[in-house]
Amino acid sequence: MIATSKRPTASTPAVSTVAPSAALASSVKTPQLAKRLQGLRPLFQRFFPDRVTLDFTVVIATYNGADRLGAVLKCLRCQIGTSDIAWEIIVVDNNSSDRTADVVRQYQANWPSTVPLRYEFEAQQGAGYARQHGTDVAHSPLIGYLDDDNLPWVNWVRAACQFAQRHPNVGVYGSRIRGKFSTSPPKDFERIAAFLALTDRGSRPIPYRPEAKILPPGAGLVVRRQAWLDNVPKERVLAEKFGDREAGEDLEVVLYIQQAGWQVWYNAEMWMYHDIPEHRLTREYLVTLFRGIGLSRYHTRMLSLPAMQRPLMLPLYALNDVRKIVRHLWRYRQQVMTDTVAASEMTLYLASLVSPLHSWYRLCRRPIGRVLEKALKEASGNGID
Repeated sequence: MIATSKRPTASTPAVSTVAPSAALASSVKTPQLAKRLQGLRPLFQRFFPDRVTLDFTVVIATYNGADRLGAVLKCLRCQIGTSDIAWEIIVVDNNSSDRTADVVRQYQANWPSTVPLRYEFEAQQGAGYARQHGTDVAHSPLIGYLDDDNLPWVNWVRAACQFAQRHPNVGVYGSRIRGKFSTSPPKDFERIAAFLALTDRGSRPIPYRPEAKILPPGAGLVVRRQAWLDNVPKERVLAEKFGDREAGEDLEVVLYIQQAGWQVWYNAEMWMYHDIPEHRLTREYLVTLFRGIGLSRYHTRMLSLPAMQRPLMLPLYALNDVRKIVRHLWRYRQQVMTDTVAASEMTLYLASLVSPLHSWYRLCRRPIGRVLEKALKEASGNGID
């Protein structure tokens, strides 16, 4: 189903722009002919891109992923149960400086013609910008987002499409993600595993309730394209770096769609693995990651609240952060300095506490930065060195 308004309703009519459509194929009584009509959809889409809609798009955002991208593409080439699904893959090169483009071209040379493998380039750095680019150019109403270290199981595409058919009011749903580690994680790693996009909420699909303040990660996320286009602004606060790295941009997208009335779910049948190399389990990496997540907390917290409640909730969030800091210090004492997991959690709580000040600073700095950027462009245009 494609949404025709910002807020979905049970009576929202389905809109189809597919030619030959799935409905046409299903109305043909000869199974072989129906399958042949379905198989022609990628060919029609190639010659008539503005008139043909596919069923599903996989968007892979990558930055310097030449060494990782091949494993993801091999997993997608091995997908099963997709003979009646017309789908495509879009690799969005996010301004890479390695051989990412060459790797995609090598795979395109021997790629099955029934599943288009497309290459797109996004110069503006950031996963949020890469995913936005992929969303804009996709040819289907459903988009699944993978990072270049995500390894989907063989039925991931089919499970994603089937879930959308069974749950037409769900605008966003996440995968069941387990870690593939190159080395042993630090002690008590399970306490922070969810922050590395590892999500296993059981074997049954369940909704993410807005009041629980829990949302699926961007890795393995599937979104109804129209829900994104209708409700997610192209210029987003968290698309830029928070601290030393990006943080929270996937939550920002999901929050906008959830606030518009779409349901958000967890789909247990969409299995995938997150390939986590050794350096992502180091103290330095994890502390930097948690600092960025904490500094983004003010924006994600406020975005999940009605505007009238935000001034009232701000001091309550601050008091809760202080409570977490005191409790953490009491429970772990010197371990907050020596233990990787405890230090990461303390960094998260401290960064969350100061996140309003950091966000306000960024907000004030942005107009100044734009003025300086404009002045520099004008100066270079006038030949001033």
